[in-house]
Amino acid sequence: MLKIILVLLGGAIGTGCRYGLSSLIYSRIERPTFPYANLIINVSGSFAIGLLAELFEGRALVSPAIRAALLTGFLGGYTTFSSFSYETFSLIRDGEWLRATLNSVGSVLLGLAAVWLGVRLAQSL
Repeated sequence: MLKIILVLLGGAIGTGCRYGLSSLIYSRIERPTFPYANLIINVSGSFAIGLLAELFEGRALVSPAIRAALLTGFLGGYTTFSSFSYETFSLIRDGEWLRATLNSVGSVLLGLAAVWLGVRLAQSL
């Protein structure tokens, strides 16, 4: 039960950080023509999950609850792209190139198709 509470708390904090950073970035850019905030958040979240996951593997002993709170909760709230990136990297590291490619291409293409379908559905209502 503690693990669930910590993941929820981490997710709330990560979401707040995402919103705060995005607001800060767009307060500095007049008329943005590119999703700079999403790019910065996705890349920084990917860096953070790579750094923390590797440290937690052998160098920094943390409890499973704290690991879940930081990696799944905080970074999941901050950006789910970091999880996608780390899982794809893990497949590559394990020599699973086909699965990594399917995950990458499938996530992007199916994600775009799902957004398109959602937009089309909303437009038809």
